[in-house]
Amino acid sequence: MNRVIAFACVALAFVSAVQGKVVVQQINYKAGDQEMAGWFAYDDAQTGKRPGVAVVPEWWGNNDYPKLRAQKLAELGYVAFAIDMYGKGKLTDDPKQAGEWATAVKKDPKVARERFEAGLNLLKQQPTVDPDKLAAIGYCFGGSIVLQAARWNEPLKAVVSFHGDLTPIEPASVKSGVKVLVCNGDADSFVSQDSIDAFKKEMPEAKIIGYPDAHHAFTNPNADSHHIENIQYNEAADKKSWEDMKAFFKEVLGQ
Repeated sequence: MNRVIAFACVALAFVSAVQGKVVVQQINYKAGDQEMAGWFAYDDAQTGKRPGVAVVPEWWGNNDYPKLRAQKLAELGYVAFAIDMYGKGKLTDDPKQAGEWATAVKKDPKVARERFEAGLNLLKQQPTVDPDKLAAIGYCFGGSIVLQAARWNEPLKAVVSFHGDLTPIEPASVKSGVKVLVCNGDADSFVSQDSIDAFKKEMPEAKIIGYPDAHHAFTNPNADSHHIENIQYNEAADKKSWEDMKAFFKEVLGQ
């Protein structure tokens, strides 16, 4: 598997500084031969090494939402990187197009793994990141990718899936060192009870939290704009799942 990462500009293109000391930058890099673009977020007032958290986007691509989540992780003291899974500039609001892109990645586990690892390795190599304290979170499509990363035995301490598909992209074993949290909407018709039961058998040590009345994409305030019945924002579930993630990370990563 080609795991070459090109740091296209170590003098990274500065995009914005947000809310005080938290800085967000766009990083151009490569996964194999594919040009990628991710969002790197950190608190420039902090010194020393910190846990690094990879953020894997929904099927819309690496848009402002994963960028925002990376920023919020930086505000908590983590170094975060929103990974590109499609290719530089590939963003959409069209569910049909998004579904095609996500399906293409999931049908090619080699490509999916190469792109995830390219982003994770870039994060790991940042001088402010503790390489022994890596985690990944993902939303919807990204939730399924980070669960698969646990199955691939990526060097992660913790994985959190928000409203992600629980079905494996390809079967694989899970090493005991990876702690897994699944944040699932109880009203999400895209995630069947059968898939939940199968996941519990596959990863019996994983923690699953259900959020009452929460549908798919319950963490994204823009979810309702797509006018899809089962894609709905739920403020209570959004806030509670973020707090659950914070508690989980504190337990596993010590921060």
